[in-house]
Amino acid sequence: MVPRAKREEVIPEGDSLVVKVREPPEGGRANKRVVELLAKHFGVSKSRVEIVRGHRSREKLVRVGNEGE
Repeated sequence: MVPRAKREEVIPEGDSLVVKVREPPEGGRANKRVVELLAKHFGVSKSRVEIVRGHRSREKLVRVGNEGE
């Protein structure tokens, strides 16, 4: 995750994704925006995207579930 970026985007990088968000990392605002962008990227609802590890780090482990789960 890259907080306070000029442009919001999801960029594939090897086996990972780089998620750039405009929000600052205070108060969980950047994490919330990461969830929103990944949900849109994968075509699922926000409730299907969960930050599993790294809530306070730029490097995160995120679980994305299918709508049918």
